[in-house]
Amino acid sequence: MEIRVLRYFLEVAREENITKAAASLHISQPTLSKQLKDLEQELGKKLFRRSNYSVYLTEEGMLLRKRAEDILAMVDKTSAEFQALGNITGGDVQIGCAESYLIKHLAQGIKEFRKQCPGLRYHIYSGNTEQVAERLDRGLLDLAVIVEPPNLSRYNYIEIPGVDTWGLLMRADNPLAEKKSITANDLIGIDLICSDQSMKADIPRWCGQMTDQFNHVGSTNLFYNGTILVREGLGCMLTFNHLADTGPDSGLVFRPLHPPLENKMYIIWKKYQVFTPIAERLLEMLKFDFVKWQS
Repeated sequence: MEIRVLRYFLEVAREENITKAAASLHISQPTLSKQLKDLEQELGKKLFRRSNYSVYLTEEGMLLRKRAEDILAMVDKTSAEFQALGNITGGDVQIGCAESYLIKHLAQGIKEFRKQCPGLRYHIYSGNTEQVAERLDRGLLDLAVIVEPPNLSRYNYIEIPGVDTWGLLMRADNPLAEKKSITANDLIGIDLICSDQSMKADIPRWCGQMTDQFNHVGSTNLFYNGTILVREGLGCMLTFNHLADTGPDSGLVFRPLHPPLENKMYIIWKKYQVFTPIAERLLEMLKFDFVKWQS
C-alpha cells in the first residue's frame, strides 16, 4: 500500500467524483481508476459504491479513510520534523487543546516566543481531554493541553497558571438566572447539557451520587456548539466560566456552582518524546514562563 495511492484514495473520497479528483491530482482519470481498482484488489474489499456520476464510500472504505487520514498525518508530521531538525528558529508545532480561557497563557507564551522565532508555525487541534490525549499518544501532536491530572506513568507535564471554575450557562429568562450561585438541588428536574467525560469525572467530585438524579439530555465536545443549544432552549449547560459571551445582548447568563468546583489545566507530552528543535525551545520557554507566573 503506497502513500501516494492513499492520497489518491482520500481525494476521491472527498470529491465523491473520480473526474474531479483526477483533475485536482493532475493525473488522468483512467490512471486514477486503475490505482483505486488495484487498491481494492490489494485489500480484498470494495471501497466505493459507484453510480453514474458519483462514488461513495462503503463501510470498508470509511474505515480505510480514517486509517489513511491518520497515516498521512503521521507521514506529513514526520517529514516536517526531519525538515526542521536543522532549523532552531522555525518549523511546525502541533498542539491539542481542551477548551478553557486559561489557554490565554499558552497564547501569550506563543506570542512572546514568536518574537524570538518568527518562523514558528503553530497548529491547534481542539477537542476534549480524551480526544487530544489520544492524538498525542498516536504521535499526531507534540503537546496537549488537558483539564484533568495527567497520568504520570505516561506523560511529563507542566501546570498552567490559574483554575477553571464550573457553573451553569442558561438563558437569561431561566428562573435560575435570579440566583447568585447554583446548588446540586437546583439541577434536579432541568435538562442538562454536559460532556460525557465531565459528567462521569468532574461533576461527581462536586455532588457525588446526586448525578444519578440529573436529567443529562445531551453532550457536546465543542463549547460554541453548546451555547447555540442553550440559546435555542434545549437545556442548560454545565461548563467553565469565561467561555461564553454573557453580555447584556447575549441572552445568556452564567452562574457558578456552590460549593465551588474547579479544574486545573496541564500541558502534557509523552515520556521520552523526541522533539524538533523548535518544539523543544517552545516547551522550555513555556516551562520558564509558567513557573515565573506562578511565583
